[in-house]
Amino acid sequence: MINRFSIEKVKGLEIIDSRGNPTIRVFVRTNDGVESFGDAPAGASKGTREAIEVRDENGLTVKRAVDIANYIIDPALHGIDVREQGIIDKILIDIDSTENKSKLGGNTIIATSIAALKTASKALGLEVFKYIAGPRLPKIPIPLLNIINGGLHAGNKLKIQEFIVLPIKFNTFKEAFFAAIEVYRNLKGLISERYGKIYTAVGDEGGFSPPLEETREALDLIYTSINNAGYQGKIYMGMDAAASDFYDPKKEKYIIDGKELNPNQLLEFYLDLAKEYPIVYLEDPFEENSFDMFGELQNKLNSTIVTGDDLYTTNIKYLKIGIEKRSTKGVIVKPNQVGTISETFEFTNLARRNSIKLVTSHRSGETEDNFIAEFAVGIESDFIKTGAPARGERTSKYNKLLEIENKFGLEYGGKYFYL
Repeated sequence: MINRFSIEKVKGLEIIDSRGNPTIRVFVRTNDGVESFGDAPAGASKGTREAIEVRDENGLTVKRAVDIANYIIDPALHGIDVREQGIIDKILIDIDSTENKSKLGGNTIIATSIAALKTASKALGLEVFKYIAGPRLPKIPIPLLNIINGGLHAGNKLKIQEFIVLPIKFNTFKEAFFAAIEVYRNLKGLISERYGKIYTAVGDEGGFSPPLEETREALDLIYTSINNAGYQGKIYMGMDAAASDFYDPKKEKYIIDGKELNPNQLLEFYLDLAKEYPIVYLEDPFEENSFDMFGELQNKLNSTIVTGDDLYTTNIKYLKIGIEKRSTKGVIVKPNQVGTISETFEFTNLARRNSIKLVTSHRSGETEDNFIAEFAVGIESDFIKTGAPARGERTSKYNKLLEIENKFGLEYGGKYFYL
């Protein structure tokens, strides 16, 4: 008897991401004709320990990745029960046989892994978040909205990559999200007034990129926008420094705001900012090997969630180091960094067991697929980071969260969050 849940076909397709760059979409179909897909996002700012993308000789197209899906992965997964996520991912890991997924490509593998999970949930008639969550009743995560872009995400002189608002003190996700939109609109008006309408064009993640040079200029704009919108004490602030991108390893200095700072000076810089602004979130404040400096900053900023992205790259091996050194209170969760959904689950489970907050994140190069919104709800992520409330590849995630809240009545995580 044919198992209706068995995989009949795996097929790759070259599509484009939000930057207009090629990426891979993989379809998985069962014997019963149930089919879904997974897309591989791509980051501009990447940790050196991330899974490696397979691209063609021109460094751009992904025809080779598509061939890998069609001619290597497809026959390897024929007949495997699509509900067996662990088995599917282990087959992919074993065929690849490299530590960084460089043979099959992290992009090819994660697209296949996501497609299998989505196809399984569809075959069972379940929402993706319910399939992941099981019998648990999860909450809607708090959104982190990147509303001013700097660093590798923009063309201005800001070194800090993302300036973020966190709408926390609200009863529902809808209330929180639309309050953040008010701040975003207010910010747009401020930028237009001070710098000209041309600077209200948006960057890779939907945030504005005004001609700013220093960190405090961006923080002042956002702080003013929060106050003007009447949300002081309800909407907080955060930053993703992506400090590896402005670290000079030869000098062992951080080049920021026209200065060269050693690690201790940079730490003092962050402490000063936290005194001046309601900053409750700080991601990648030091370069990606600085476990001890992360820990020192977290110890001194106890009410701020210092978070590791490049520090961990969603890899359990590095998270164990961070746990031992007490480096951070938060971890970024990006499935494409490690390459499979199963490995991502291992990472999030370890973080949870150690009371570390989960921040499920998009990449700067995204597609319209809203998978990470469902994934964030399913794993009970504390936060979701998916850009500004602009650009379709960002709003598709927020709209999915609004839909889930409206349809299933899930509570908003901000109601239970204490600073």
